[in-house]
Amino acid sequence: MELGIGMFGDVALDTKTGKYRDASIKLNEILDQVKLMDQVGLDVFAMGEHHRADYAVSSPEILLAAAASITNNIKLASGVTVLSSSEPVKVYEDFSMIDLISKGRAEIFVGRGSFIESFPLYGYDLSDYNQLFEEKLDLLLKINNEENVSWSGILRRPMENQTVYPRAFKNGVLPIWIAVGGTPESVLRAAKLGLPLIVAIIGGMPRQFKNLIEFYKQEYLKAGHDESKMQIAIHSHTFVSDDQNVIDQYFFNYKSQMDRIGRTRGWAPYTKDQYEGGRSKDGALFIGNTNEVADKIAEMKELFGLTRFIGHMDVGDPAHDVMMKSIELFGEKVAPIVR
Repeated sequence: MELGIGMFGDVALDTKTGKYRDASIKLNEILDQVKLMDQVGLDVFAMGEHHRADYAVSSPEILLAAAASITNNIKLASGVTVLSSSEPVKVYEDFSMIDLISKGRAEIFVGRGSFIESFPLYGYDLSDYNQLFEEKLDLLLKINNEENVSWSGILRRPMENQTVYPRAFKNGVLPIWIAVGGTPESVLRAAKLGLPLIVAIIGGMPRQFKNLIEFYKQEYLKAGHDESKMQIAIHSHTFVSDDQNVIDQYFFNYKSQMDRIGRTRGWAPYTKDQYEGGRSKDGALFIGNTNEVADKIAEMKELFGLTRFIGHMDVGDPAHDVMMKSIELFGEKVAPIVR
């Protein structure tokens, strides 16, 4: 099983000044952190896309390109590319260039997006939310798999016998994953297309997702795809420290971001009981000491038949030194135990 780390590039709010932390500092910290992930032998780094004041990364492609130049082995993925409000030609072009720079390490996680800021920002109508994704995924897959593309849809002008350059490192083909939040229709789409699936499990109990992942497996095989090529991942909030004080203090980082998002979605304030419940054996938070996190990941592998686990590790913008230590422990202690 591959093990990786995902981030959204959270920037903390200074309650005294009312300003968010400097994005320039945050971006350079992330690059230091990715370099460390590579050094400690982690398999994947996934960078998210957001268009809000509390996140520093609006274009994962730019950061991944920078990361490609300072790493040697780690795979570099978007986590996720909001494909509904993106241009598939540009998505392929950007990631094929990252792939060439990194000699075959680029991947694309595509999703519909749980945040909707990019739609009005780029001039898209939210009423087209589902159709935009279906059309753009169809076009992206065609570009990825065929050099000469002829395609037509409803919401975008057609392409007629065109090729998108440059072509990716491995015969022009990039790994493309479907990222879902738990919608059966999205899971079914991934299964029918034979695409790898990554499920965001950030609340409740992971066991509740068992039927959904079994549904994917059944439909994947029913569609006639090769079982040996099936790939399943989960993406969950993760933090590692063997110092209980650090784990206790991380609650305040976590709560700050959950409450900030929650205010726009009508959630009640996040509580310490929720935090501890999530950290419990049956909860969805992979936050704890080395053995606790390793045991929980190993259990998820057995429960779901995972081929990859992505630990989302920067919720609430923890201090850089604390992040570096968490990454170090994840790579040097958690990963060997799980493997």
